[in-house]
Amino acid sequence: MNVTTGLFYLFAAVMLFAAFRTITVRNPVHAALFLVLTFFQAAAIWMLLKMEFLSITLVLVYVGAVMVLFLFVVMMMDINVEALREGFWKHFPLAAVVGVVIVFEMALVLMPIRVVESPEAQAMAAAASNTKELGKLMFTKYIYPLEIAAAILLVAMFAAIALTLRARKDSKYVDPAEQVRVKSRDRMEVVKMAPTVREDAAAAEGEKS
Repeated sequence: MNVTTGLFYLFAAVMLFAAFRTITVRNPVHAALFLVLTFFQAAAIWMLLKMEFLSITLVLVYVGAVMVLFLFVVMMMDINVEALREGFWKHFPLAAVVGVVIVFEMALVLMPIRVVESPEAQAMAAAASNTKELGKLMFTKYIYPLEIAAAILLVAMFAAIALTLRARKDSKYVDPAEQVRVKSRDRMEVVKMAPTVREDAAAAEGEKS
């Protein structure tokens, strides 16, 4: 067993442990952190398989954006875990059947298939860059689906911004334009007041007089 195989088994073991803890841990914040660890291990395995683009995309998109946003939402909402766990054993048989079916399908997909390649094809595969070839496919053959996906994401971004800008009675926000236009005399007002004295000092002054 070489170093690459050893690293593969190490990353795979950590990924399986993190994935198992994601669905078994009680705290949703801890579950999100275990899912982040799972994504990191999957990215490392893809890097070992020389899929650099997919590995970096997994880290940047899922770990850097999706999971951070999900973790932020979970921490802000303060989800009641006990309410979510009600009826767990009621739906467990159906979930177990679906899980077994998924494992069976993955086993069929991942069964070793022997492919014989010519020396010319092996040489071309060794010299080619998967990132470059993926870019060629995305911007030539799949340019229209890419543009449609970009338009859908743009509409979703505008919708999210529009939902956050709705005027609500219970929302508290600050208008940046008013903060910029404010002047120093509007922030603080100096008021003249009579000096205050302590009662014992006032009584002493009265006795002296």
